[in-house]
Amino acid sequence: MRPPLPRREALLPAGLAVKALPGALAPVEADGTFRGYAALFNRVDLGRDLILPGAFARSLAERGTGGVRMLFQHDPAEPIGVWLDLAEDATGLLVRGRITQEVARAREVLALLRAGALDGLSIGFRAVEGTTEPRSRVRRLSRIDLWEISIVTFPMQPEARIGEVKQGGLAAALRRGARRLVAPPAGRPVPAPTF
Repeated sequence: MRPPLPRREALLPAGLAVKALPGALAPVEADGTFRGYAALFNRVDLGRDLILPGAFARSLAERGTGGVRMLFQHDPAEPIGVWLDLAEDATGLLVRGRITQEVARAREVLALLRAGALDGLSIGFRAVEGTTEPRSRVRRLSRIDLWEISIVTFPMQPEARIGEVKQGGLAAALRRGARRLVAPPAGRPVPAPTF
């Protein structure tokens, strides 16, 4: 039996935010290659963040694809593959990666992706530039230092899923439950995520 994992915030460098954003993974190829969007522009997520077009440009230019890690559930002790392409387009941050099948955890993740049990993408980043709108409390991020992109169970935008996932059953119930867990009570401001 594996020992319990430490809380995610204990594993991240100080100041690094974890943001599960739209990810809609495409079907996984035989060699473990997949693609999807790790972030979509101009959409408010459940944490009340909105990423502006161009927010990743400087980070991608400075770090390059090889400087951004592929992790499982934002755990730095769980690298599971490599990113082959990271690029902004008109929609968001389009990614293409390959799961390293020689790694035990990566094989498990690949099996879960193929079964439809996992299908979210989430970014780990440091907000460099942004403003918070006083009335809506939406944080508009104009520059992000991207550290990692994870394959996750619950991205911040619950509808960001693989297209083939059926709407219904356990998966839909989990998505509805996740929305209720992070949705603020009516009329109350949403606190910034603390993980």
